[in-house]
Amino acid sequence: MAEHNLRLIDAARPLIRRERQTSFERRLVEHHAVSKDHLMRALVLRQHQRVPIDHILVSEGWASQEQVLDALSSEHGMQRVDLGGHRPQARLLARKPARFWLRRCALPYMQLGQTLVVAIAHPAGLAELQRDLAESFGDIRPVIASEAQITELLTAHFRDDLARHASACVPLTYSCRTLGQPNWLGLPLIIGLATLALVTIMPRVVFTLLCGLALLTLLLFVLLKCAGFLSHLQDRRRQRLHQRARPQPKTPLRSDQVLGVPTTQRRLPRISVLVPLYKEAEIGRALLRRLCKLTYPRSLLEVLLVLEEDDEVTRNAIRCADLPEWFRVIEVPAHGGLTTKPRAMNYALNYCRGEIIGVWDAEDAPEPDQLEQVASAFALGDNDLACLQGALDYYNPGQNWISRCFTLEYASWFRIVLPGIARLGLVVPLGGTTLFIRRDVLEQLGGWDAHNVTEDADLGVRLCRLGYRTEMLPTTTYEEANCRPWAWVKQRSRWLKGFMVTYLVHMRRPVVLARQLGWRQFLGLQAFFLGTVGQFLLAPCLWTFWLITLGFDHPSTPLLPAGAPYLAAAVLVFFELLGITIGITAAFASGRRWLALWTPSMILYFPMGVIAVYKALYELIFKPFFWDKTAHGQSQKQPKTPLPRT
Repeated sequence: MAEHNLRLIDAARPLIRRERQTSFERRLVEHHAVSKDHLMRALVLRQHQRVPIDHILVSEGWASQEQVLDALSSEHGMQRVDLGGHRPQARLLARKPARFWLRRCALPYMQLGQTLVVAIAHPAGLAELQRDLAESFGDIRPVIASEAQITELLTAHFRDDLARHASACVPLTYSCRTLGQPNWLGLPLIIGLATLALVTIMPRVVFTLLCGLALLTLLLFVLLKCAGFLSHLQDRRRQRLHQRARPQPKTPLRSDQVLGVPTTQRRLPRISVLVPLYKEAEIGRALLRRLCKLTYPRSLLEVLLVLEEDDEVTRNAIRCADLPEWFRVIEVPAHGGLTTKPRAMNYALNYCRGEIIGVWDAEDAPEPDQLEQVASAFALGDNDLACLQGALDYYNPGQNWISRCFTLEYASWFRIVLPGIARLGLVVPLGGTTLFIRRDVLEQLGGWDAHNVTEDADLGVRLCRLGYRTEMLPTTTYEEANCRPWAWVKQRSRWLKGFMVTYLVHMRRPVVLARQLGWRQFLGLQAFFLGTVGQFLLAPCLWTFWLITLGFDHPSTPLLPAGAPYLAAAVLVFFELLGITIGITAAFASGRRWLALWTPSMILYFPMGVIAVYKALYELIFKPFFWDKTAHGQSQKQPKTPLPRT
């Protein structure tokens, strides 16, 4: 990106020299607020990015906010005001919702008769602001103030309303927040007592039924993985045939030639990336180093570090960091005792300026050109394309056996099965990071369900229910693999509990769900959620079929048709062989061929999920909204570049 910008600058130098400088630009140069070279670069970037030059200068670090405000005040003939100690009038703010003032970075300063004095930070949007305020106010007189002061005053006034809305912005029909009500314990208690009674009366029959249910859920997940794997193989074959048929270019193509869209005609979108943080003392500086390697234009990128206001650990870590201008810190006020990642992101969404909203986790190391790929994919997609999901991988697979198996599991899912599911048009259960969604669609959905501990999977289902599509993005974000047994169990129990919650919420009205999704997506949803939870929940029943491979009779043999136990054991063996095959394929696809040697040991890795699923079941009943946080910073290895690419 930097080399590309320099080429544009060199090509545009004669044109820029002929341009008449505005008073804003002359003032900046005369007062030594910006060098002529930086000003020239900013003029070129403005032509291609279509953003105000003052924003480019500040975001690139070429001029300070104070110097830019003074120059803007001089150019537009607006008085500059200091909002320190100012108390805005509640009756003026009440005429428009909080989101209106925050998005336009405007604040009613005072009212003089029929004239409203409005403090703004960006004069470029004044005409639109005056048009939007025409119905609620009379004449508008603008003054200039710093964005930080305006945002601080708006936050102080609206913080309680924003926090309350962040906890309940998803419509009740699609939310799980009613699961914590007192009558929630009734149904699980009745089911548990009924099962216990049946086990006491006829244990063998109940055990046989549970074995049958276990095989059914396993079969659902096997079919889903087979579909994804076959789709992956078919796509690879199609790519090879396409490469053979297409002549190789003698010279490398530029990115704009590959896309088929000239750079001068393609407008890059502004992207806001949310990075939720909670008690992340060990990872703050490393995160900044990773994100500063991004090559996306700084004037079109903002990274919002989102933390809870009572999180002194993370606040102290950020305070010690030297944040660039394109970083912002959002502190989420406490409300109702709910402290979850989706609630924090809902709150921070009010402060985003981008057309595309992305999410990264605290330990993430995205590829430097990831956002360019996001912008290109959305530019080439149709109106139904609402979300992009990138691949997740780990940068510490060699730490121990658990980290190796964890890396293989993720490679199998994000490089083989999930892309296949997406190509087949099935419901894509999103990952919690490296997802990018159009802001207008996200607001149409009501944001994230603040009470769901797997808000990502829930969001993927809601996107499909409204007719939108998710595609996989051929880029990778590297994370830290859990390498401690209990930390793994805690993280997996949260995921499994979230899958249970998401399934229960969307299956409240199964007929409506089937009508919205269509039968193909509806069956795919059943296969994923029932298959994922069922194979862990009923794993002890499945293990009993291994007795047949050792020459013993299965306990259910007297109640089953002849040959049925052997067929069940064959399905179990096929599932394990399928997992090994997919794991080996994924190891090669991820560029880590040495991991293929560890795929047979995955049969010993997944039994840890049984502990996790029963922990999840207990929390589903008694603590449905409890967020068992994953501890980061446990790995001794930090990501280095270059990492294996997809």
